[in-house]
Amino acid sequence: MNDEYKLLKIFSGRANPALATKIAQYVGIPLGQATISSFPDGETFVKFNENIRGRDVFIVQPTCPPTNHNLMELLIMIDAAKRASAARVTAVIPFYGYARQDRKDQPRVSITAKLVANLLVAAGANRVLAMDLHAQQIQGFFDIPVDHLTAVPVFYKFLEANNLLDLVVVSPDVGGIKMASTYAQLLGKGLTLVVKKRVDAYHTEADFVVGDVEGKDVLIVDDLTETAGTVVSAATILKKMGARRIYAGISHAVLNQIGIGRLRSSHLEELITTNSVPVPVVEGVRVTVLDVAPLLGEAIKRIHTGMSVTSLFEVDGKKINL
Repeated sequence: MNDEYKLLKIFSGRANPALATKIAQYVGIPLGQATISSFPDGETFVKFNENIRGRDVFIVQPTCPPTNHNLMELLIMIDAAKRASAARVTAVIPFYGYARQDRKDQPRVSITAKLVANLLVAAGANRVLAMDLHAQQIQGFFDIPVDHLTAVPVFYKFLEANNLLDLVVVSPDVGGIKMASTYAQLLGKGLTLVVKKRVDAYHTEADFVVGDVEGKDVLIVDDLTETAGTVVSAATILKKMGARRIYAGISHAVLNQIGIGRLRSSHLEELITTNSVPVPVVEGVRVTVLDVAPLLGEAIKRIHTGMSVTSLFEVDGKKINL
């Protein structure tokens, strides 16, 4: 082991141990050993099986479904690490659940994204490392440093390697226009917007398209899909407007059975996503899962050694503006 990382420890919760293992391999250290189990009543038990006194501890745990279970497990791991005298505890949250509840958009509701931030700080987290938050302002919900990465460089390298750069970039809704604009600027391509309305938590309807997609290949980009309603309805109207091949680049594919069913009957040529969360096998749909372990691992190395992470926001000399 490199002496530079002798005080660095990486542990994983049960949400995505495969990703944590790859991150540790990239950094060049073994994944830390911990016992995580559940009592018969559902309570979570955590014990670190090695000395972490004075160590720089990184806990990898996306808060994907089962969201509440994985979030609580993360909080308990942070608390256990602080009580074991870790020098610093960083919560590595590749996918930040509850991010969509970031404001009061109707009376008498919780700003749950802020509540989760408070819980992480109260548990003892000194720092947060996240990727493609649903809303940029969530960084401001924390009173501790937040390193917010993006998977854009990972997607760009895949698109370039597979000769898929001749695309029109599409935002499936108004809220995603900033991310889509980032892709369009990086690729040097046109930007198109699909205007939609949400019927309920499970259904959206695409109303019209702003821009020309006739006879063109398109890339729908978004940070998250769960029921796949937004991306599938966007693909449907894009096909009606004459789009040729339709791809989707989604950072976090938190797919449920509804989403899987919709993808099977959609016009998508391919769903490109990352391993920020475990991605289920979707029969009948071409799904490509990109590895973000090197991105997260490099950020961990730089945070541990006190280096800047700015270079992680550059591709081929072009700066990525989030």
